[in-house]
Amino acid sequence: MNVMKNFLQSFLLVELLKGMGVTGRHLFARKITIQYPEERTPYSPRFRGLHALRRYPNGEERCIACKLCEAVCPALAITIESEQRADGTRRTTRYDIDLTKCIYCGFCEEACPVDSIVETDVIDYHGESRGDLYYTKERLLAVGDKYEMQIAAMKAADAKFR
Repeated sequence: MNVMKNFLQSFLLVELLKGMGVTGRHLFARKITIQYPEERTPYSPRFRGLHALRRYPNGEERCIACKLCEAVCPALAITIESEQRADGTRRTTRYDIDLTKCIYCGFCEEACPVDSIVETDVIDYHGESRGDLYYTKERLLAVGDKYEMQIAAMKAADAKFR
């Protein structure tokens, strides 16, 4: 009996008709299309986008060159070099992030003891070549300076969950 049923189903193309039924149902359904630059889809308040280095209100960079973010990065996308300053503190001389390697896990942000490296909610960045997505210390500080108000607001909103 089972052999006969399988033969009839294959002869009458039942699977094909079921597939065409699914296609027909979705063919006349209302389309959900987002016109990207003008319309934005909502995203989580904890969305992780472009990286930024922050400064203290007096203008000094926050990074103390502890290299925890470099150590915790699973993609090995962060490179840090540091040296001692005249006052005995360490500061970075080189802080590079290769965004083509980065997996946006947020471990660097979690590991930072002084909230120096953060991931903003900026999603509108691109590179036309690989080198355009290699962010140096100067570029990261420029991003941090540009979006500092937004970053501070995000940190304040997320503070009750940490």
